[in-house]
Amino acid sequence: MIPDNGDGKPKYVTSSSGHSAHPEDIINSCRGLQEHLKKSAEAAQKAVRDWEQEVKERDLAEKRRVAPGWLDRQEKILEPTKAPTKQGSGHDLLDGQPSAVISAPAMSPSREGEELDRAFGGLGLK
Repeated sequence: MIPDNGDGKPKYVTSSSGHSAHPEDIINSCRGLQEHLKKSAEAAQKAVRDWEQEVKERDLAEKRRVAPGWLDRQEKILEPTKAPTKQGSGHDLLDGQPSAVISAPAMSPSREGEELDRAFGGLGLK
């Protein structure tokens, strides 16, 4: 006799371990497993897309930190702008000193070694 579990379907598929089931139960179980795998794959793909988007946003934020406003404009060519200068005044705009005056003293070629020793200390070669 074929075992029956009370739901009206005979369980005539029997495994080697002794478990028995109706073919419709097996098909329903396989469909449930298939849906579970599909949902898991979709969740994994969404997690990867979210991670990639986060990496892109972090990279964009770093680029905006380095060059603010560069990515927010349509024009991408940098052009230097000329600072307004007063012609004939003879003054440098950066430090306010006349451009004809040399502020650094000239070093004589024979004293370069002594100047380096004073700046960095003697090596004491033997």
